Amino acid sequence: MSAAGGLREPRVDLALAHEHGLTTEEWGNVLEILGRTPTFSELGIFSVMWAEHCSYKSSKRYLKRLPTEGPQVIEGPGENAGVVDIGDGLAAVFKIESHNHPSFIEPRQGAATGVGGILRDIFTMGARPIASLDSLRFGPIEDPKHRYLLQGVVDGVGGYGNPVGVATVGGETQFHECYRGNILVNAFNCGVVEQDKIFLAKATGIGNPVIYVGSKTGRDGIHGASLLASAEFDEGSEAKRPTVQVGDPFTEKCLIEACLELMRTDAIVGIQDMGAAGLTCSSFEMASSGGTGIDLDLDLVPQREVGMTPYELLLSESQERMLLVARSGEEARVLEIFERWDLDAVVVGRVVEGGHMKVAWHGQTVVDIPVDPVAANSPELERQVVEPADLRERQKLDLAAVMPESDLGGALEALLDSPNLGSKEWVWRQYDQLVQGGTLIGPGGDAALVRVTREDGTPTDKALALSVDCNPRWCWLDPYQGAVAAVAEAARNVACTGAKPLALTNCLNFGNPEKPEIMWEFAEATRGLGDAARALDTPVVSGNVSFYNETSGRAIYPTPTVAVVGLLEPWQRHAVSHFTSVGRDVVLLGESREELGGSDWLALRRGLEAGLPPSVDLAHERALHALLAAGVAAGVIETAHDVSSGGLALALAEAALTGPEWIGAEIELDDPQRPDALLFGETTGRVVAAGAAAERLLDLAREHGVPARRIGRTGGDRLRIRPAAGEAWIDAALERLHHVWTNALPRRIGAAREE
Repeated sequence: MSAAGGLREPRVDLALAHEHGLTTEEWGNVLEILGRTPTFSELGIFSVMWAEHCSYKSSKRYLKRLPTEGPQVIEGPGENAGVVDIGDGLAAVFKIESHNHPSFIEPRQGAATGVGGILRDIFTMGARPIASLDSLRFGPIEDPKHRYLLQGVVDGVGGYGNPVGVATVGGETQFHECYRGNILVNAFNCGVVEQDKIFLAKATGIGNPVIYVGSKTGRDGIHGASLLASAEFDEGSEAKRPTVQVGDPFTEKCLIEACLELMRTDAIVGIQDMGAAGLTCSSFEMASSGGTGIDLDLDLVPQREVGMTPYELLLSESQERMLLVARSGEEARVLEIFERWDLDAVVVGRVVEGGHMKVAWHGQTVVDIPVDPVAANSPELERQVVEPADLRERQKLDLAAVMPESDLGGALEALLDSPNLGSKEWVWRQYDQLVQGGTLIGPGGDAALVRVTREDGTPTDKALALSVDCNPRWCWLDPYQGAVAAVAEAARNVACTGAKPLALTNCLNFGNPEKPEIMWEFAEATRGLGDAARALDTPVVSGNVSFYNETSGRAIYPTPTVAVVGLLEPWQRHAVSHFTSVGRDVVLLGESREELGGSDWLALRRGLEAGLPPSVDLAHERALHALLAAGVAAGVIETAHDVSSGGLALALAEAALTGPEWIGAEIELDDPQRPDALLFGETTGRVVAAGAAAERLLDLAREHGVPARRIGRTGGDRLRIRPAAGEAWIDAALERLHHVWTNALPRRIGAAREE
């Protein structure tokens, strides 16, 4: 096979393969598959498709153990996004993905293109994107670089999501030393589709045209998937800035509308986003999924730079591009729709028999590769797994040796003032939370709640509850229990609205998989995810693995971020996370145990990240979900707020402060444990509930087997928490607490602006 005359390309050999991230064994596999030395373009294809980011070669043996099926699941992992049945012929389509390394190198564009990519994953399935969440993690906010990264990422998320017209309705933002060298930017989106209009990424129908649509191809993003997302950072990583893509939300908006318009016809048989690895990944995966091959002509690809080589055209990760397969004879209709939306649309190939990808450039074949070995049958590694040598030491905590808190009110203020527990309003005020008009509960609550409307504008009585969660400190102390807790909390947050949790998507952020300790963390975390998902009947329908999140040998804490989607019907009756009225009884659902291991109080007030995190009783969590659904439906639960980071005292303060008006509470606790553990311990499976009919709620709790007790009443302008006998532990004016809480981020960002 020869390349076009005049094309100067490097000599392809083992050394060049190593530069492209292939191992010696993988290079041998390439030679065996082809029966010859690959062309430079073919080497690029193998390097990106077999890179960790695209092939999942270190993780897929563990991902296969996750539960992915259920009566509610229409499409599980393997497609662009997961799809679950929400009744009446409708489905929810959702996924979470990472854009970590690009966002560290260029925060605004890295975050923006992360949002753009996840939106394309959703509307590729035929769904209209309706709501986004983000999960952001940075190094210490005291570090000027991380204030810069925070501002850039938030600007990127809002700067893309706002003009494209998709509401950002919730998320989480955290800070920790372990992210100093690798921030995390995980983007989630959910859309709604008619079940008979779901589209898959398959190239079927011999002779059908393969059509390129969207923006023109440039040189941005080349090797983003293989060399940027599939390797550790080091001192030279800043030089990789050119590999970060540049996004255009206005083009994306046109692409959404053009694709959805096309999908209302019968002209299209398959469609795929050109995401990581661009034209290469989309074409190979579509052909492999369809059991076919594709002939491509790169001369027909719309280009915005001159002199682009086959290698560059195949590996470019330019944004706002899609590859679709139309029915033969429908080319004119497809092209007309995209031209009307001022988007490029060009027939660049055909579906063929034989299972090969053949790529022409300047009249000659530059690629001829069987698709299955590259896509469906990519390498699967069995990496060594070893428990970290210091794990047992991390888990040691003698509570008797931990000095009790002498100033409980001061401790509450300190927690409210911490960057992790303080208000994130500074972040979400920069996002459009209301566009499309479906937001019932936006940022600041346990879960977002978004109304479901059909594509033709017909409203329904359905709403989707959305939450994203992970406690990395818990996952570092015990990856199994930390992952179980992430699933449990995200599902509990959804249940607090009154919704039934349906399914989850995950973004598994870890360090270098070549290190046995990292693979042990990954194996334990996925085991925990699987056990929790099975117990709570929330199968894993989509997700993403992000390895190599470490710099100069220092890894992030394991961060298996979990997003759960639930269904509420009718939406008119739902609970909120804040106190709604004066004179409501406050009821604690679940039991408090004397647990301070892994808590925010222990880290903030004692400087210790140690101990075992609280365990999760999954049977109790299921019963709690059922109780919350019944209580909200019956109207006896108006407020339901999860007790999590910061403990019971923080949950009560948040319930008092986060509504349209502040409403205080008088709380009495009689638990026989040390006060700091009672107030700031993070025992799982607890919810602060409030309503006008405490006895009915307590009766419901007994019916569902959930421990419950009345602990107080709402009213006044103070939060008082006291024991059954003696003076109040906490007696704080809401005005003071609100000032501390709302300024936790702004006062630190303000300091950054003054420097």
